[in-house]
Amino acid sequence: MKMEFKPSGVCSRKIDIEVNDEGIVESVQFSGGCSGNTQGVALLCKDMKKEEVIARLEGVRCGMKATSCPDQLAKALKQI
Repeated sequence: MKMEFKPSGVCSRKIDIEVNDEGIVESVQFSGGCSGNTQGVALLCKDMKKEEVIARLEGVRCGMKATSCPDQLAKALKQI
């Protein structure tokens, strides 16, 4: 399943996600945000079960913000 997610409260503008039928994250691509950090998060999530990604990233904050790009990725994966 492919999904285009519009994050809120963060610098990234869009997250493109692909998860296979077995719940494995095949690809993640952030548009905008801190390039090195979002690329790193995307590569670390590749080939992981979506539930594991959610468990690891949900609740991560960026500075004083109530959310972060990784937290927004977790929110998106919950919708898949």
